[in-house]
Amino acid sequence: MSTESVTTVLPGARQHASIYKLIAATSIGNALEFYDLVVYGYFASTLSKLFFPTTDKTVSLLLTLGTFALSYLARPVGAFVLGSYSDRKGRKASLTLSIALMTLGTGMVALMPGYATIGMLAPIGIFASRLLQGFSAGGEFGSSTAFLTEHAPARSGFMASWQFASQGASVLVASAFGAVLTSTLSPAQLEGWGWRIPFLFGLLIGPVGWYIRRNVDETPEFERTERSASPIREVMATQKERLLVCIGSLVLTTTANYMLLYMPTYASRQLGLAPSYGFIATLAAGFIVMVLTPMVGHWSDKVGRTRIMLGAGSVFFVTIYPAFMFMNAHPSLLTLLAAVIWVAVLKAIYFAPIPALMSDLFPVRTRTTGMAVGYNVGTTVFGGFTPLAVASLIAVTGNNLAPGLYLMLAAIISLFTLLWARTRLKVH
Repeated sequence: MSTESVTTVLPGARQHASIYKLIAATSIGNALEFYDLVVYGYFASTLSKLFFPTTDKTVSLLLTLGTFALSYLARPVGAFVLGSYSDRKGRKASLTLSIALMTLGTGMVALMPGYATIGMLAPIGIFASRLLQGFSAGGEFGSSTAFLTEHAPARSGFMASWQFASQGASVLVASAFGAVLTSTLSPAQLEGWGWRIPFLFGLLIGPVGWYIRRNVDETPEFERTERSASPIREVMATQKERLLVCIGSLVLTTTANYMLLYMPTYASRQLGLAPSYGFIATLAAGFIVMVLTPMVGHWSDKVGRTRIMLGAGSVFFVTIYPAFMFMNAHPSLLTLLAAVIWVAVLKAIYFAPIPALMSDLFPVRTRTTGMAVGYNVGTTVFGGFTPLAVASLIAVTGNNLAPGLYLMLAAIISLFTLLWARTRLKVH
């Protein structure tokens, strides 16, 4: 091979290696964040018995899901604190701090004694750990999305889509744990020690992600940009409309995300299926999201973000209620798989362009703060409360199809927001 050809090949090889390292550095933390949330949701029924025991199983489950939902109140706080920290001190500094806090919260859940051992300290400890995880997750999305898009602005759709592809990987791993543990362990074994295994696995991921993040470079765009003295004040004073677009566009995907998280409980309690069936279905969903999302992200770099999202959101609105009717009319593993896979495909197509869309809405000097606040307010209000809202709607109305109506309302909000963004902000 000639000297000229060597010099031509190596820079490209180094560039690809650098891109993969950047994707790994951000994805592993985002994956850990979502993995912890998914595992908690998947094992809600088991956790309700161990940490929130009452004479009524429904009340215990609602207390567990309520703790899950209330912990999301820490996310906007984390968004303000860690988002502002990222815009002032750098993306790398915020990413390193958030994964350290996230790992600590995971360890607290994994090692927490049950109510039978330490009484009221058990549910208090679980709630405290979820608050810490919520706070750290509040700064994760904004910092990691800005980190990815600012390193490769020409491919921001593809780069940023790995945010959600990593969530698909989280669902895949968590569902695998759920399917294996619920099908191989007895209820006593699962409640005694089996439920801790996926949390302990999450605890092992944290140090790896922290090490990788410590050894990546700051983004060139951030280093060239003049710092904002107060990113929070600047966003709230001059970019409120863009913030509302972030929140509104997220509603559809975050409610669908957390409905899938609740699906193992829904399959068991409402459809009367084996617990492992729900995990098998969400495992398939995780695989679809992991594989499809980067493809759609790459596509959005070519055709635009909102065009793809409007199409997928419209189909979601039309088909989501029939999907729940189908599951309830013919409850089986095959019908559950069909419905969940359909939702996963539409969700992956809709939300793959969202990180790049949000990144495009804000200037570099306030980008992390704007995205972090928008994402976490949307996720808190419409996502974190979805399992609790769905369980409560079913309990109050006795209608197993209530989740379909809830998701249709979410789709309407997001579709209206996207049309507003195209018309008012000229976002495409």
